[in-house]
Amino acid sequence: MEKDTDTNVKIGLFGGTFNPVHLGHLRAAEEIREKFNLSKVIFIPVRIPPHKKHLITPSDIRFKMINMAIAGNSFFEISKIELQRQGSSYSFETIEFFNNFFQNKTDLYFIMGQDAFMEIHLWKKYPHFFSACHFIVMSRPGLTVIEHKNLIPPDIAMDFTYDSIEKCFVHKSGRCVYFCRITFLEISSTEIRKNLKEGKSAKYLLPEPVEQYIKEHNLY
Repeated sequence: MEKDTDTNVKIGLFGGTFNPVHLGHLRAAEEIREKFNLSKVIFIPVRIPPHKKHLITPSDIRFKMINMAIAGNSFFEISKIELQRQGSSYSFETIEFFNNFFQNKTDLYFIMGQDAFMEIHLWKKYPHFFSACHFIVMSRPGLTVIEHKNLIPPDIAMDFTYDSIEKCFVHKSGRCVYFCRITFLEISSTEIRKNLKEGKSAKYLLPEPVEQYIKEHNLY
């Protein structure tokens, strides 16, 4: 991973189990990259997610599948930062790492789904996030500004004001939370695993190299 120290550089951080990575992940990352003019999106597979209790595929296998999936897209990268830690993966540590790595000279945009954002109050040191990076929350269509405002945890809601021009909620630190409507592909890693376990096809849900890798190694 190369250092970008240009102060105009904007980098997306896209974390998750990616178990397995699918076309919905890739399309979301591409739309957000384009909409926010991000220099790159870094996929960050977690080692042990603290909020997910189900068994997950070994990290080295998930890492390989992401590498296969993003090959050919020069704007996509992958990081092992969370895989190299012992114990559970905590996002605040990851954000701190990237701010230090880029010497606080880039704007970091933490990409996450709306369902995950609704549980952010359960995350370790979560209030710290909003002064450390911007957030891009992949939002469902049809929600109003008030409904989006209500998704911000109540105990820190007063720290935000709405910017009607930029269409975002501005934290007192100057960092922003954007609720971004994207093309939702109704694809779920959970459903893919279920289908594969039942002997059903996952064709057109996964990148072809990933689908082939899963077949060859009899995953899920």
